Amino acid sequence: MKYLFLLLISCFFILTSYSQNSIKRNMPDSTKKIQVVETACGECKFGLPGKSCDLAVRIDGKAYFVDGTSIDEHGDAHADDGFCNAIRRAKVQGEIIDNRFKATYFSLLKPKDEKSLKNRKD
Repeated sequence: MKYLFLLLISCFFILTSYSQNSIKRNMPDSTKKIQVVETACGECKFGLPGKSCDLAVRIDGKAYFVDGTSIDEHGDAHADDGFCNAIRRAKVQGEIIDNRFKATYFSLLKPKDEKSLKNRKD
C-alpha cells in the first residue's frame, strides 16, 4: 500500500511539473523584417510623458513606448550604459498599435555591434 501511495504522489508531481507553461523564447520570426532602432528610457532620454522609467524605441524619428518587454529585462537602467543614461540600439520586430510599439522580438545590441553598424555604409 505504501508503494502505491508513493507511486501516485510521484505521478502527481511529475504531471504537474510537465503542465507548467514553458519559458517564452525571444526568437525572431523569419517571415518578418528585423529593424535596428534606437532604444532608451522614454521619459529620461526621449522626452515622453510619464512618471517612471519605461522602455521606448525611436523609429523614423518618433518615440514609442514598448510592450512585450520591459526596461528591467535588459540590465540596470541607471548604470552608466543603462537606458536612463544612454541611447542604445536594438534589433526588433513588431508593430505600432495605438501609438505603442508591440514587440514580438527585442534583442539589445552589444556596444561593439552598435559601433560597427554606425561605421557600415549601406
